[in-house]
Amino acid sequence: MISWWQRRQRARTLERRAIPEALWQLTLARFPFLSARDAGDLAALRDMTTLFLADKEFTGAAGFVVTDEVAVAIAAQACLPALKLGLHWFDRFVGIVVHADAVVARRETEDPDGVVHAFDEELSGEAMSGGPVMLAWRDIDDAGESAAIGYNVVVHEFAHVIDMRGGVTAGAAEARRESARGRWLLGLAEEYKDFTARVEAEEETFLDPYGAEAIEEFFAVAAEALFVAPAELRAEQSRVYDLLVEFFKQDPAASRARA
Repeated sequence: MISWWQRRQRARTLERRAIPEALWQLTLARFPFLSARDAGDLAALRDMTTLFLADKEFTGAAGFVVTDEVAVAIAAQACLPALKLGLHWFDRFVGIVVHADAVVARRETEDPDGVVHAFDEELSGEAMSGGPVMLAWRDIDDAGESAAIGYNVVVHEFAHVIDMRGGVTAGAAEARRESARGRWLLGLAEEYKDFTARVEAEEETFLDPYGAEAIEEFFAVAAEALFVAPAELRAEQSRVYDLLVEFFKQDPAASRARA
């Protein structure tokens, strides 16, 4: 329950830190998957974006300058998956670090024989438990075009934030059909298994094959497509679409039809 004081603080933030109309319209124009939402969603998204900006701290890495345009672009896309869930899903972190380009991270993995292998991995984004969230502006800047292939680094990483906050994909192996959550999680696990089999068979998939790496990556990759290419996701994997609509409490394809 939101207290009177919290409602007052929210109203003051929305008034004092309102996103300028010209900047908001520029953001919608640059990212058509945002402007395709209906009027009610857009009004709620603008308010949530304002509150998100007031709560988070943006830092530019290696000399990158986080302008108002950059911050609003990131915040609006980050808020998409939380639009009906609420900003409290993002309450366990504050920092967002923005790089101009992808970064290379040194990784290590241990094989079944106990041998450690080191390798370099190029990252356009990474969400860590408790923060910060790292993002590459290169991919965000191209998000209007890359939506056609269901790719969006901001939605992907903030889907991970939601997963880590609520344990969305946790316990898939032990899920039982006796509860609503168990049925939902089993459905996701079944879809993940089918998707992994398709990737291993080298079938062409609309979803990024990276989603076959783990169920949490499947959830994040599918979430990207849900919010930036909903019709394409629904056409190829209707059950995945329905499962995500159930969880996020949003039906982006229907919202676009009403826009």
